[in-house]
Amino acid sequence: MLQKSIFSIFLVIFFSVLAQAQSVVGTWKTIDDETGEAKSYVTIYKENGKAYGKITKLLQKDPETTFCDKCKDHRKDQKVQGMVILENLKKAGMYWKGGKILDPNNGKIYTCKIWLDEKNSDKLHVRGYIGFFYRTQEWFRVK
Repeated sequence: MLQKSIFSIFLVIFFSVLAQAQSVVGTWKTIDDETGEAKSYVTIYKENGKAYGKITKLLQKDPETTFCDKCKDHRKDQKVQGMVILENLKKAGMYWKGGKILDPNNGKIYTCKIWLDEKNSDKLHVRGYIGFFYRTQEWFRVK
C-alpha cells in the first residue's frame, strides 16, 4: 500500500513538472535580439484565460533608476521593474497571440505572438509586429 502511495505521489509530481515545462507560464530570461545579451527576467502568468508578462528583474540596469521615459501610455515614467509588458495574449493552437507587448527601451507597443520552441520547451519565441514588419526574440526559461 505504501508503494502505491509513493508511486501516486511521484506521478502527480512528474506530470505537474511536465505540464509546467510545456507551458508559457513561468519566469523567462529575455535576450536582446540585437546584442545577444541577457536583459531581464519576465514572469508570464495567466489571468482570466489570458497570458500576461511582468518584468521581475533587470539584469543590466539599476531597477531603482530605470523608468519608461519613452512610454506614451499609463506606464510613462513608471519603473520598468514590476511593469507589465505582455498583455491579453489568448491561446490559439500552439500560439498565444492577439495581445500586445511593450518595448520599454523605445516606448513602442507591438502586436504580439509567443510560442514554445518545438524541440525545446525551455525556449520561448516572442514576436512583435507593426503591420507586416516584425522582430523575434528568444527567451529562456529560468529554473
